[in-house]
Amino acid sequence: MFTGHSPIAPHERPPAVALPVMCNAIPAIAVCQDRQMPNARSTIQGLPAYKPGKSAEVAMAEHDIASAIKIASNETPYSPLPSVGAAIGVAAFTINRYADHRASELRARLAQRLGVEPNWVGVGCGSVGLLQQLCLTYAGPGDAVAFGGLSFEAYPIFTQIAGATAITVPNRNEIIDLDALAVAITPATKLVLLANPNNPTGTTFDVATLTRFMAAVPADVLVVLDEAYHEFVTDEATPNGVELLEQYPNLAVLRTFSKAYGLAGLRIGYMIARPDIVAEVDKTLIPFAVNALGQTAALASLNVETELLKRCHDICLERTRVLGAVRGLGIPAPDAQANFVWMPVGERASSLTTELEKLGVVTRPFAGIGVRVTVSTPVENNLFLTALAAVLRSSETRAS
Repeated sequence: MFTGHSPIAPHERPPAVALPVMCNAIPAIAVCQDRQMPNARSTIQGLPAYKPGKSAEVAMAEHDIASAIKIASNETPYSPLPSVGAAIGVAAFTINRYADHRASELRARLAQRLGVEPNWVGVGCGSVGLLQQLCLTYAGPGDAVAFGGLSFEAYPIFTQIAGATAITVPNRNEIIDLDALAVAITPATKLVLLANPNNPTGTTFDVATLTRFMAAVPADVLVVLDEAYHEFVTDEATPNGVELLEQYPNLAVLRTFSKAYGLAGLRIGYMIARPDIVAEVDKTLIPFAVNALGQTAALASLNVETELLKRCHDICLERTRVLGAVRGLGIPAPDAQANFVWMPVGERASSLTTELEKLGVVTRPFAGIGVRVTVSTPVENNLFLTALAAVLRSSETRAS
């Protein structure tokens, strides 16, 4: 039997109360629009936004072409391995719950793999997320952050977000000039960011050069060795940052699952450093920034690491072939130790990129400096090399 409230008959309902008409509502909005709006901090107003590599779809629309390949963002061309994809699929049914904020299982697995204690490992939203955390943790107004003059584009952005001042020196022979950078460090310097291999040049400095640099850097300056492309290094003279951590307490090493492990879309990076450094950087980690699918995919990828690293070997073989072909076309590309090739073409960078796009090949220009080209599959690499040769021939014909 129904035991709730009895319905009210229409004739028993109280009369409707007329609500006041907000006649001034629309004019009020208009007046508000005329008022001065909140302003971002001055350092943010002048900040250039990070520009990701152009997509193939955008290039197709811009140039009215039927197809294009994207080799602009240093992604791996290979999909996740089946076991990794399967793990992601299962984890997708748990995303109604928050992930483990600290990614504790992943930290423990990485620590075991790297031969350190778990409190030596930090995890973040890609190595780029950890870079921002490091800048926010160690630099602020009145401080300085030092890095190479042509290096990862996010370095000056994160420095400015923190309110710090950038110290840069020109690269030497397309390599970060550590000797000059050591001289440029001031008492205000709190952080040094070193990409090795460097982005966008793909070059590396050797162990002796880094050792000399670390000896010159004050002990209270944190040096961050950004090894996002570590798995593609074949030059044995290139330092392995993890092996140097015991020797240098003021050193931190960054790596990522985005490149070699093919998880760019899930944003998982990690840092290896002294526990006190990891603990401080953890304080700036956005809650749950390391998402559940990413944690699952990273753990699954570590289970099939041998097969994934075989893919890196294949890319390195293609890198050698592409580098040789680019040099054969007259472009003085430096030795490459990442999954991309750097073409230092100077003022031709923008026009070369545009002409390649018209032929369906999307690369990454650095205006007035050069063009960065991701090493992809043999088929896509051939498309790039064919297009590059055609563009260069066309340029020579116009010049003559």
